[in-house]
Amino acid sequence: MNKRSLITSALVLASLVGVVLIIRQASDLAVLGDLAKVFGYISLLTIGGGMAAFPELKALTVEHHHWLTAHQLIHLYSVGQMAPGPNMMMVVSVGNMVAGFPGALVSGLAFFIPTAILTFVVGRLWNSMVDNPWRGSLQRGLAPVSVGLLLAGCITIGLAVLTDWIAIVECVVVFGLLLRTKINPALLILIAAILGYARFYILGPLPKIP
Repeated sequence: MNKRSLITSALVLASLVGVVLIIRQASDLAVLGDLAKVFGYISLLTIGGGMAAFPELKALTVEHHHWLTAHQLIHLYSVGQMAPGPNMMMVVSVGNMVAGFPGALVSGLAFFIPTAILTFVVGRLWNSMVDNPWRGSLQRGLAPVSVGLLLAGCITIGLAVLTDWIAIVECVVVFGLLLRTKINPALLILIAAILGYARFYILGPLPKIP
């Protein structure tokens, strides 16, 4: 084992020890266990992106465990979409709101580590199946699954945020512009933020998200 491997192994071991010590200091290990199970499961549904997992994310965090309100989840998801890096880093924020730093740590590890390992293993297997006819069949079979999960996510978040005619008109206009033009989506996000800010001061808060 060379020097670089030794250093890497030592860092990994030290990180694991640190994780264990932090988790042991948590006041409610049951909640951390629930966070690990929820986000470990949710991570397996992100076929096509985080939006694919949003319906189940809402069902578990809002309706089953009551960790968040629908309003809080929508805002955390929106910030995650705008922030640099993986958009599902918002799971760390959910964990932090539920159980502080230990919750954030457990949520992040549970969401990213299992799927990273799974992707690595499947990726190597996938490359070995270049000439196998099953590879094409699997790709054609997974495509509609991915589209269906994404569509379910869009419907779920749409039902939650399209609570008045202004939001519906804004949604339709943005969808039309993206479909018909090559406008930069960042510009639409900026315009929507300005309109939302103005709307808040003119008409007051948005209707409560159910």
